[in-house]
Amino acid sequence: MSASNTFEALAANASDHDAERRSMVLLTAAVAGVATVGVAIPLVASFSPSERALASGAAVEADISDLAPGAMKTVEWRGKPVWIVRRTEETLADLATLDERLVDPRSEVKSQQPAYAQNTSRSIKPEYLVAVGICTHLGCSPSAVAKGTANPGVGQDWKGGFFCPCHGSTFDSAGRVFKNKPAPTNLEIPPHKYLSDSRLLIGEDELA
Repeated sequence: MSASNTFEALAANASDHDAERRSMVLLTAAVAGVATVGVAIPLVASFSPSERALASGAAVEADISDLAPGAMKTVEWRGKPVWIVRRTEETLADLATLDERLVDPRSEVKSQQPAYAQNTSRSIKPEYLVAVGICTHLGCSPSAVAKGTANPGVGQDWKGGFFCPCHGSTFDSAGRVFKNKPAPTNLEIPPHKYLSDSRLLIGEDELA
């Protein structure tokens, strides 16, 4: 084989290698691009607000058709527990006897409830209490304590209500705080309205 033929063969071989190299580079770039897109989509999706986050400020509808007198259910609104309590006639009668023992019996601290809940029962319908179940002292969650309990934390002649185990604050069955307790104000009453006799909407009212 002549020198020129050898050179032409080497050049052709080198050209083939260059073509293969370019193909490999293009293929690698394409695969990398697909991989990048594959990573980018979940990453972008992770930045999108979840349904729970979107719903965190929305009103919550609750079914109260199955709530018997004396019973309580809890629903979540804006990440907070909201109690719905169906009070008995006896419980409602007891509310009127507690004024002297309470910090704010007439709910005069307006920030703690809407105007329609500035009454003895702190509610639209006296039968039902709708209250945020978070102590106004340091944010613990009180527990419901029935009338006549032996719990020493609530004292004698307890008419029923709520006791905060963290620091001993007590609230009556309208969420009103007793005197000489760490909690400075009554429990919060959220905005709410009745859609029907059996459906309650928490987070919206007629004033919204």
